[in-house]
Parts: sequence; structure tokens; C-alpha cells
Amino acid sequence: MGTVKRQPWVVGVSGASGTPYAASVIRALLAAGEAVDLIVSRAARLTILDETGISFRDAHWRTDLAAWLGTDEGLDDVRYWPAGDFAAGPSSGSYPAKGMLVVPATTGAVAGIALGLSKDLLQRVASVTLKERRPLVVCVRETPLNGVTLKHLVELDAQGAVVLPASPGFYAGGSTVRELVDFVAGRVLDAVGVPHSLYLRWEGELGAAARRADDGATSTAEGE
Repeated sequence: MGTVKRQPWVVGVSGASGTPYAASVIRALLAAGEAVDLIVSRAARLTILDETGISFRDAHWRTDLAAWLGTDEGLDDVRYWPAGDFAAGPSSGSYPAKGMLVVPATTGAVAGIALGLSKDLLQRVASVTLKERRPLVVCVRETPLNGVTLKHLVELDAQGAVVLPASPGFYAGGSTVRELVDFVAGRVLDAVGVPHSLYLRWEGELGAAARRADDGATSTAEGE
């Protein structure tokens, strides 16, 4: 009887503003019992430092990741690959990955993936994901978008990727930054069929999400 191979989701974090989206996606994947292979671009390290004050270092990635996520739960299911390691497992199509989530995605990463440039491991793995016909979600975080980037996004769509702008929805009743971040992260996971409870779903009733949120707050207060 053969052993069951680990099949991770590859999460690529590029240098766009919006690293909280990546943190929420990673936490939710681990909570769902999914394994994660993590790639953090060199530019993303600067963004993480700027947005959180946390230095993300190759030699101390586990400690730094726990600080970034705010928890060390589930980190045994995470494997980290440096962005310059082109010999990394996910750089090959024979590596048993389920797919890839690029969260957030810079316009530079969008261009590199669309054109197959493979300038770093993140772009290389995205190209491999496309050629192997595995799910690829590109969560672009930029505004406004110029014509060149729009063409690259159309090209990614044509190649089979899911183009998912980091655009939070307000119908779920979110009123805090964390809730709006989790909404986008939840939509990323929806795109690849990973279950989660990051946001309240639309059920066809106006105001229902807000009322459920109020009911939850009331129940919590009554239980205190």
C-alpha cells in the first residue's frame, strides 16, 4: 500500500500592499486542514515589514511567520521556499501541489506570470501551475489599472487563471478592517473550493447579514 503524498496549496506573496490578505488566507487554509507551501518575494518582505513591523527572514521563517499570522497553530503543515530557490519542489510540474494562490499580486507579478517570464520562484511556480492545468488565483491589488495590466489580466483569464481583485464586499455586514480583509480572503478560498467561515454569505435577504451580526453581538453580551 502506497503512502499518501502531501498535497499543498502554494501561497505566493508578492510585494503589493495587502499582506493582511495573505495572512488571512494562510490562517484559513491551515484551519481547514490544508497543507501550505509558502513563497514570499523579496519585495513582499519589505511590504510585510512596512505594514506589520515584522522582518520576514529565510533563516527564521517559522518564527517570523508565527508573528505575522498571530499564531503558531498549524505551522507543522507549512513548508517555506525562498523566492530565489529555482530548485524548490513546486518549480517542477511533478511536484504534487493542488494549485496556487498569489495573494496579493503586484502588477509586475501579473505581467511576469502572464508572459511566462519566471523572474523568481513565485512567477515560475505560477507558470508551472498554468501548464499543469491546476487552479491559479491571482488576487491583484492595485488601483487604478492601466491598459497594459488589463491586457495581462485578460491573458491570465484566457490561460485559465482566476483573476480576483482585492475588492471587499459590504453586503456581508463587515464593519472592521479585519472583516473586510477576511471577505477577500474568503472569496480567494471560494475560488478553489476550500471551506471556511470567514464571512457571512448572501442569502437573498436584504440586511440579513447585518441582523445576524447584531444578533451574535447581543448573544455574546448576554452570555457575559
